[in-house]
Amino acid sequence: MTSNLKLAKDYFIFDLDGTISDPRIGMIRSINYSLDRYQFEQAREKDISALIGLPLDEIYLKLCGEIEASMLELLIAAYRESYHIFGYRENSLYEGIESSLNHLAQTAGGGLGICTSKPSAIAKKILKMFGLRNLFEFISGGDVGVEKSTQIAELLKKKAISHNSIMIGDRFIDIRAAKANEIRSVGVLWGYGSRLELEQESPNQLLSAPDEIKNLEI
Repeated sequence: MTSNLKLAKDYFIFDLDGTISDPRIGMIRSINYSLDRYQFEQAREKDISALIGLPLDEIYLKLCGEIEASMLELLIAAYRESYHIFGYRENSLYEGIESSLNHLAQTAGGGLGICTSKPSAIAKKILKMFGLRNLFEFISGGDVGVEKSTQIAELLKKKAISHNSIMIGDRFIDIRAAKANEIRSVGVLWGYGSRLELEQESPNQLLSAPDEIKNLEI
């Protein structure tokens, strides 16, 4: 007798910004484009850089303070207008990440997936630009008001991933999302979260360089 029960698979789930690629130049240009368009003072590069990895709505609220929801929507729309046409092309891969991901895909016991706060369409464009799209079996993209913990919860609910999967990212939100769903987490130190930020979240493991990804095990 055969069973139709779907067995969830183990995955290495990667964040995108600050983990696989560096979006700093394109994000800074696109955020300041949107701020200028609606007569806000342009933000300093270091202030934007400190917020990379957070959802867009949180970034704007931290940069602009209290703003009406309608203005927030306009700013995000202007950002995406710029980023989806020009800004995404200014991403750069972290040195060593491509070979490490290829090695992991070929030798590890689990599959590879993406869980990002970016909309899935733009995440796919970035990965395709770098020739990495086919390494990932799924891409979970976010949107305004959608927390990363909710994205992982949905993947678990659909049995798209197992509870033995691992979330890998550079910011506190990646580690918290994993913990909220009782899966393991790995923090990476080449992105935008500091060692202190990540250590305070107590991930299962910290990596200092992309080459160390090759040694991850499910």
